[in-house]
Amino acid sequence: MRTGKALILATKPYAVDCSPRSWWCILSTIAPLVAALFGAGAAFHWTLRLASSALAGLLLLRLFVLYHDHQHHAILPHSKLAKALMRITGILLLSPSSIWNSSHNHHHNHNSRLKGSEIGSFPVMTTEQYARSSRSAQLRYLFMRHPATILFGYVFIFLFGMCLHPFLNSRNKLKHLDSLAALLLHAGIALWIYSTGGTLSLLLVMLIPSFIACAFGSYLFYAQHNFPGVYLQSKDGWTYERAALESSSFLSTGKVMGWFTANIGYHHIHHLNSRIPFYRLPEVMQAISELQNPQTTSLHPRDIAACLRLKLWDVDTQTMVPVGQHG
Repeated sequence: MRTGKALILATKPYAVDCSPRSWWCILSTIAPLVAALFGAGAAFHWTLRLASSALAGLLLLRLFVLYHDHQHHAILPHSKLAKALMRITGILLLSPSSIWNSSHNHHHNHNSRLKGSEIGSFPVMTTEQYARSSRSAQLRYLFMRHPATILFGYVFIFLFGMCLHPFLNSRNKLKHLDSLAALLLHAGIALWIYSTGGTLSLLLVMLIPSFIACAFGSYLFYAQHNFPGVYLQSKDGWTYERAALESSSFLSTGKVMGWFTANIGYHHIHHLNSRIPFYRLPEVMQAISELQNPQTTSLHPRDIAACLRLKLWDVDTQTMVPVGQHG
């Protein structure tokens, strides 16, 4: 059984982009997205418009994962056109590259560490830290991990967390101008849709698709690192490989949602080698036996509830537990 560097090196042959395939994945996502947004705004029956709106939300989710892959240089790493397109995409998706790169790269390098992992991820307190914290600190912590915060990720995680907060709290405002641009462009598009199509068009063309994409995106990111059986560690004893395999879940989605989530469910492999294009992740799992028994969760309501109830790390039992439950 390969471990450590040997296991990471075993994934290296798969970390190769196929440019035509990557471009096809991007264009075959953008084209139906544009069609779905048109359907949501057109003068069709409201049921068709609502279905188009929901489809647009799922396609936005897929486009976000493609953007995520490009930011990791897994797809089209040398294309200037792709770089420009993805920079614009990040702004449109309320995930500007300046904040996404700094926070997400930190997340990959500190995944599962009890100290420092809150940057670019959901914060984790130990039961002891929580007990020692003030009531206001406890409420802030629980709010950040609350199911409603994840459900309304459009507002709390993307609009505020990815755009408004980084810009307002940056000493160098120029560093996060793309965060301000994302907010202004988002508001401008909303105003244009409202002025040309009214409240219903604003709801169906923008608000519902954004809500769906951000809610799914927020929960996927949560469940990838907050699940029964997750491994967390202090600085001593932490290894990149173990953090990838034991602190990152395999989210079983089925083929349809696997397409809409662009294989982001193979998260343990992604964390082991983030340069592997998303379309090769299933191939890697099939080829490398050491990656075939991951920590697994799913989108079944039972598994969603099991993940969402986890709040604190119990050092004694080495498990994530709900508030008030510890060894």
